[in-house]
Amino acid sequence: MPCIEALDVYRVAMPLIYPFRTAFGNDATIESVLVRMEAGGVCGWGEASPWKFPAYCPESAAGVFLTITDFMAPALAHRDITSGELLQQTLAVFKGNNFAKAALDLAWWDVHAKIRGEPLWKTIGGQRRQVEVGEDFGIMDNIPMLLDAIRGAVGAGFRRVKLKYRPGWEINMLEAVRNSFPDIVIHIDCNSAYTLADTAMFKELDRFKLAMIEQPLMHDDLIDHAELQKRIDTPICLDESITSPDKARKAVQVGACRWVNIKPGRVGGITNAIRIHDICMDAGIPCWLGGMLESAVGASHCLALASLPNIRYPSDIFATSRFYREDLSEPAMELSGPSVMDARMAPGAGAQPHPERLAALSLDHARIAP
Repeated sequence: MPCIEALDVYRVAMPLIYPFRTAFGNDATIESVLVRMEAGGVCGWGEASPWKFPAYCPESAAGVFLTITDFMAPALAHRDITSGELLQQTLAVFKGNNFAKAALDLAWWDVHAKIRGEPLWKTIGGQRRQVEVGEDFGIMDNIPMLLDAIRGAVGAGFRRVKLKYRPGWEINMLEAVRNSFPDIVIHIDCNSAYTLADTAMFKELDRFKLAMIEQPLMHDDLIDHAELQKRIDTPICLDESITSPDKARKAVQVGACRWVNIKPGRVGGITNAIRIHDICMDAGIPCWLGGMLESAVGASHCLALASLPNIRYPSDIFATSRFYREDLSEPAMELSGPSVMDARMAPGAGAQPHPERLAALSLDHARIAP
């Protein structure tokens, strides 16, 4: 891998078709940070979307932009970074800041695969081009609206549905969904909205035969999740709590979950995502891929990761039209069949921002070129 010659960093705001409502807030736009990396006559793109507010995690898009431009990008510029592991070692001096590291890590992998002349999913050891994906629904204005949306997803051939779950949008919602759709695969995502004091409620959820309960307790917890898993039959899936390979190892060790959701932004990039995948596979814990409503740049990296062998559940990778009127990047994300997408065959991750759209949606831009 030739030395990194220059980096461009962009903070963008991508307007959603409608607000996305979760346990930690409502968002009408998605703020994301994109990195363009130049090396050896090739340019690669990475993207991380922590969103505008530090609610999903301690990072925000504005903070990620400054952390990359002021500290991380200068540490990488004009250096020979020969592996993802070396990139992570170089950035290890900066504590945490996983989304910032992820944007750079993804860009490096895009460059690396392009230099090799092969699709990213093949470079990282993916075993299948076709990836199964699911459908997600946030909190809506009312339950009939949710039921209509699920009916549309089922009619379109989606084989699993994920439901956001928070105080006030709980068992009554789930009861209505399960009564209307007794056979569809369903799981709920709590986004850290509860504590062990809610164990009785979680025990009641066992009767709904959910595929899993995603991140029911605190965003950085392992121990209470292990205790809750002992008390309920429904499998727990960890999302926010898995921020590194070390946290994944500890989660397995204490029995905190039976599933792991891997988001490359949350864990620091593809390099760590692969390590987490391998730790879980060795322990018999299946995984699936999550997303943060990235543009096609970030989503294409997720699609490549979803081709790995221990991805055993439909992933959160969405067609552009699901959330955006027009993708910032191209080619847009599209289904290739009912509930499936095909990983890109072009060298690299297979997507890059459209120049005019990038210029129109950018809030900040910086170039680092020694």
